[in-house]
Amino acid sequence: MGFYAEMHHLSHQQPRYNPYQAPRQLQGVLPGSSCRFQPAGGEGAGLLQPYCPVPSAPAAPAIDATSPDPLKQEDVGDQPIGCGMYGVVWAVTDPRDGKRVALKKMPKVFQTLSSCKQFLRELQVLIFCKHDNLLSILDVVQPPHVDYFEEIYLVTELMQSNLHSVIYSPQVLTSDHVKVFMYQILRGVKYLHSAGILHRDLKPGNLLVNSNCFLKICDFGMARAEEPDELAHMTQEVATLYYRAPELLMGARHHSSAVDMWSLGCIFGELLGRRFLFEGKTPIQQLDRITDLMGTPSEEAMQMACEGAKAHILKGPKKKPAILKLYAMSSGVSRSAIEFLSVLLELDPAKRISAHNALSHIYLREGRLRYHTSLCTCCSPFNTPAYAAEFEPIAPCKFEDAYEKNLTSFQKAKETIHRILQEHQKDRENPLCINPLSGVFNSFIRIHPGMKRRGAHRHLFDPQE
Repeated sequence: MGFYAEMHHLSHQQPRYNPYQAPRQLQGVLPGSSCRFQPAGGEGAGLLQPYCPVPSAPAAPAIDATSPDPLKQEDVGDQPIGCGMYGVVWAVTDPRDGKRVALKKMPKVFQTLSSCKQFLRELQVLIFCKHDNLLSILDVVQPPHVDYFEEIYLVTELMQSNLHSVIYSPQVLTSDHVKVFMYQILRGVKYLHSAGILHRDLKPGNLLVNSNCFLKICDFGMARAEEPDELAHMTQEVATLYYRAPELLMGARHHSSAVDMWSLGCIFGELLGRRFLFEGKTPIQQLDRITDLMGTPSEEAMQMACEGAKAHILKGPKKKPAILKLYAMSSGVSRSAIEFLSVLLELDPAKRISAHNALSHIYLREGRLRYHTSLCTCCSPFNTPAYAAEFEPIAPCKFEDAYEKNLTSFQKAKETIHRILQEHQKDRENPLCINPLSGVFNSFIRIHPGMKRRGAHRHLFDPQE
């Protein structure tokens, strides 16, 4: 039976049991009374307010507590949900329509020319990408005059948790969950790579999920356009250590989309075993952990490695691949899962599988069926069966980064960012601004990137002890 025919057949099956329905919803990762944050003030307006309120505009609709949308729950108030080195994310309510959104405050952008360029890349990627499995930018807070432009506020979709919190929670993860997650990650990565964008920081913490298993890739702070010139120098300080590709650990001066595929292999192994696949404390120790499992890389695989890394590898004993150890990660690991993991963790970046080819692997077949019968927005298989012509679409054009050549000074970079934010606002009838009269405004201005998470500063969706 052909794929489309099978999809059509599945959509007409009786609801008693469908082997290709969405996996059971994730439990125990929803916001609720267990939230670590509570609004600092009493009732009142939220952090966001319309910049130019229109008197005749209708009141914002109330949040429907009976809606099946997991984000439309009881109003828990505006509260921080994440704090990193460069930004703080709050869950807030958009006063224009009553929807819950994420507000990202970025006060450390205008420090150096390098930090400005990094943010500008992230902003351009967020604006460029239009894909269900990539986090999108919904709005920006009205920027002040460029002379007083010090902080940036982005409004994005609000998701309920991230894959790291799910993996290290008591939540049951079946092979169905894993397949649907991996399919969606690869679907989003294929779009990025087709646009010539390298994410370079894929890890469970940057994969946002909802309880219905819908997944979106986020955090494009390390993203950049691919570099076709193999002699061009690219930084090696990308990707969190546990997810860093061996060519980066061996000092390669140039890298490709293969570094993202290695990260996906590490994520896949972590989903299967619910622990880090390679857990080194230093780059050298991380490389040793990799070779212990995958064997000593060939001369061909070390072609781009620096001399010091080659010497370190060759002075030790030649290691054989220990792939069979992967079966001990979990009782439910199948042969197709190990085969899929092996092609993602190919030591030679030139031979490592691409996102396009990985999506054709037999292991993801059920994940594709489940996603396109229960989760996706591109198909409507239940009422009037109609499936998308392309299940894994590519970007309509390549991502351009020519603008970076003109960013020769800190001031030019700042003016460029200001102009892009203003252009994003020019068609908005009712732009947003920060409300200083909000009951949580004092907390909002006190919490800064890089602060240690203590007590209330833990992630909103951390699993319960």
